[in-house]
Amino acid sequence: MGAVMQVKMNSRGPFEIATAMIMPIVQATVAVYLLRAAESPHRMVAAAVGAGLMGVWSTVLFGSGGAIQRQRFMGTLEMLMLAPRHPAIKVLPITIATGLTGAYAMIATLGWGWLIYGIRPEFAHPWAFLVAMPACILGLGMFGLLLASTFVLMRNANALCNALEYPIWLLSGMLVPITVLPAWTGPLAAVLPTTWGARAVHEAATGGPVWPAIAWCLGISLVCAGIGALSMTYVERRARAAATLALA
Repeated sequence: MGAVMQVKMNSRGPFEIATAMIMPIVQATVAVYLLRAAESPHRMVAAAVGAGLMGVWSTVLFGSGGAIQRQRFMGTLEMLMLAPRHPAIKVLPITIATGLTGAYAMIATLGWGWLIYGIRPEFAHPWAFLVAMPACILGLGMFGLLLASTFVLMRNANALCNALEYPIWLLSGMLVPITVLPAWTGPLAAVLPTTWGARAVHEAATGGPVWPAIAWCLGISLVCAGIGALSMTYVERRARAAATLALA
């Protein structure tokens, strides 16, 4: 019920609508022209999928931070934190809802590429893709829960969102292969659920071992959920003790 309510709220926010509907199409267009300029037409499907993943990540990141800020501005964050439930359970529907909203980004980029550029969404493992995409969204939602604990404590979560958007999608290999990045980024990428979720989706689209990547994505997501729950408890107590929940 909380996730459904949050999806309805996201569908009526101008910033959320712009982030979810316009940005994925812009990113898909840029990705297609970049790969065409690099004479890599065989990677057009990967470009469409990667742009979709970038849109999902942007929606989760800004949606989680924006939802906490919106609760603070409306004066309901205090009631949300005072409700007799674990704080992680109260915030988890918000992060799951942003992932569900971000699923539109994948549909939009694939449809945009098909209609405008003639990129047929032909997947090597179509049934595995239908499993990998929800697993990736779940992984992003769990990662969003971990970040949401910081958003509760910070007065301006947008600053952190702006700093995390591009580094995470670069490290996760959503559009650019991780192999072209410096070697020291490998360990950082390996601990991110977004990396394994993006790998599962890409391999389902272009061919490769999908199920190990899905397993790693779900496993790291559970770790993020556990750390996020502990962090949310600590942050909630600290914010309540310092009386900073209502500060905008």
